[in-house]
Amino acid sequence: MSKLFTVSPSPHVHSGNSVERLMYDVLLALMPAFFVSVWFFGLGALYVTVVSVLCCMLAEYVISKHLLKQEPALRDGSAAVTGLLLAFNVPTNLPVWILILGAVTAIGVGKMTFGGLGNNPFNPALTGRVFMLISFPVQMTSWPKPLVSRWNLETVLNFGKYPAEYVDSFTGATPLGVVKEGVKALDAASGATRTLSDMLTYDVPSTFDLLIGKSGGSMGEISAVALLLGLVYLLVRKVITWHIPVSILLTTAIFTGILWRINPEANASPVFHLLTGGLLLGAVFMATDYVTSPMSRAGMLVYGVGIGAITVIIRVFGAYPEGMSFAILIMNAFVPLINIYLKPARFGKEVKNGR
Repeated sequence: MSKLFTVSPSPHVHSGNSVERLMYDVLLALMPAFFVSVWFFGLGALYVTVVSVLCCMLAEYVISKHLLKQEPALRDGSAAVTGLLLAFNVPTNLPVWILILGAVTAIGVGKMTFGGLGNNPFNPALTGRVFMLISFPVQMTSWPKPLVSRWNLETVLNFGKYPAEYVDSFTGATPLGVVKEGVKALDAASGATRTLSDMLTYDVPSTFDLLIGKSGGSMGEISAVALLLGLVYLLVRKVITWHIPVSILLTTAIFTGILWRINPEANASPVFHLLTGGLLLGAVFMATDYVTSPMSRAGMLVYGVGIGAITVIIRVFGAYPEGMSFAILIMNAFVPLINIYLKPARFGKEVKNGR
């Protein structure tokens, strides 16, 4: 009777997963997109990534150790994931001091303010990105062009060190930005002879280029193939389920398809919307964040539909050409409400048909 057993609350079945295993799986899934970014943007992509990851890890260490008086949990990989995703959401020519501010905001405001991993209501990387976008819109929307067309050792090693007038020739609008500004110009010009079809043919990368990543934009969003490889890996490893990514992409395709069918000269096709901007990056790697997404599968579908619909509304009718970051953060705020009305079945509860 001297030895007492302490029984923790149910459930008593362990899946074998851990925070470390999940985070490192996410890091591995992001590697194809990272390598594509380095190939197309040169050492600028590597530089931005290293700075972002180190700053996020340092911010978490300092805040945990000296402000919250807790033992830092850097080994779980969550700070590294936040840093990598933050880097994926910025241009590779972003000034370092802005990136440092974004990393501190992502960890300090987006994560540690609420108590650290598992308590944050909003995605930390997107919190940092939106802070930088609102505070420094010019630097955050100066998109470098791919290096491949002018690939040489001098360009790669010195990218970001050229005079301002030379760097200007290296930057340009994203495909979404080109279409957005083009549609505005068509609306403003009466009797214009240039159509949206002309812009999609001559002013934006081809579908193949969008698939492989030969396009301007944030470093992690350019290659649809690389991001889809990451999606397959996460699904195979059962890190995520299909509900959120598929519902986001399907909703976006349906709404943009309807608009395209109504007026193809004012709205781009669903394929263009699916392959451009941060849609795939957000749908696969940020909307699926365990902490900030719903618990039930029904809730995940509602959450994904909401993100897809808001993204389309902002892209088509809003001032910004891209709306994925804002859509995810808005739906993050609705997650507690979704969890109240769409609760998962309690563990061990018998459901219909005896399953």
